Order: sequence, then structure tokens, then C-alpha cells
Amino acid sequence: MRRFPSIISARRPWLTATGLAALLATSALHAETWVVTDQTHPVSGKADRLILLDAPSRIEAELASDLPADPSRAERIARDRLSQGGANLQRRIASAYQGVTDAWSLGITSLPAVVVDQRYVVYGEPDVARAIARIEQHRRTQP
Repeated sequence: MRRFPSIISARRPWLTATGLAALLATSALHAETWVVTDQTHPVSGKADRLILLDAPSRIEAELASDLPADPSRAERIARDRLSQGGANLQRRIASAYQGVTDAWSLGITSLPAVVVDQRYVVYGEPDVARAIARIEQHRRTQP
């Protein structure tokens, strides 16, 4: 029976070390990054998820825009707007409130906040790449 070479082999420790280093580097590259902010605290850079804490109030303001003073007419118009918005509006509302809930559950205390793997947070840094670099530097110094 012919033996096939194994990737992990005691005879090739350099290959094992290289594979482990590649695995660790890949896991750092695929870390999930969230940005938690609002319209008054703009950020630059890419994130896997952008949570705008003022999104629910902005959606509510859209729905309440130019409503009449008469409560029954205002209610009817608001209901029409909600039904005209359909599934897209429902998704926007659900996503906006889910973002607020997620930020609250992480204990976010100030804006902007860059969160990596729902574990590491950098506050006050509007450049996502710089915030991620600070987190990676911290992770390298911790055992």
C-alpha cells in the first residue's frame, strides 16, 4: 500500500509551522468588524456592518414628515406610508432597531466605535483601518 505524504508531518516541521502561521493570519484577516456611529460622527473605511444609532429616529422622522395636526388624519396617512413602504420599509426598521440592540448589548459607550469580533472596541477613531491596526497591535501583545 502506498503512503501519501501528510501535510502535517513530524518530518516537515517547517511545513507545519508555515501552515499554522497561514491559518492564524487568515483568521485575523477574516475578523468581523462593526462600526457603531451616527450621522454626527462620520467614519472612513470599510466595515462588515455599519450600525447607525440614529437610524430609527430618522426613519420615524420620514414617516412623520408633514403629518396634519388632526390625529385621525395623521394616523391614516402614517398607516398609508407604512403600507406603501412594504417589506423594504419593514426591513429598514427591523435592521435599524436590531443595530441599536446589538450596540447596547455590547455596552458601547461613545461614538464612533469600531468593534472587532464583538470583543475588541476602539472609541473615538473615525478611521476604521487605524482602529483595526490598534486592535491588531493590542492582540499581538496579549498572550
